[in-house]
Amino acid sequence: MRMNSNLKHTVMLRVKAIRLMRPFVSDSAAALVLFLIALYQIGKEVWVAQVIANMPSVFDVSALAQFFVAAFMNTEFVVQVLAILAAGAAVWVARALAIGLADAITPRSSSPVSA
Repeated sequence: MRMNSNLKHTVMLRVKAIRLMRPFVSDSAAALVLFLIALYQIGKEVWVAQVIANMPSVFDVSALAQFFVAAFMNTEFVVQVLAILAAGAAVWVARALAIGLADAITPRSSSPVSA
């Protein structure tokens, strides 16, 4: 009887731990973590201050686009992969934020609509 009680206690502890971690393991949270890790790794691989110093004016959109394309094409493969991961994760987080804002802004009726 005691062994059954210990087993039940262990299982319930694990269930509670999983229930506590559930909000932090959503796909949006994972995308945010991936984005932050990719940015951190890019910062370790690239001298970001020099990139910003060499960057053209932000108001010259065509020169800025050419600069980033050239910078992407002339960097190491690891940085290219990290940049793609960061961009994909940023799009995923932006999508999740847009869905969350749309849900928050959309009015909801408390009663069902009858015809």
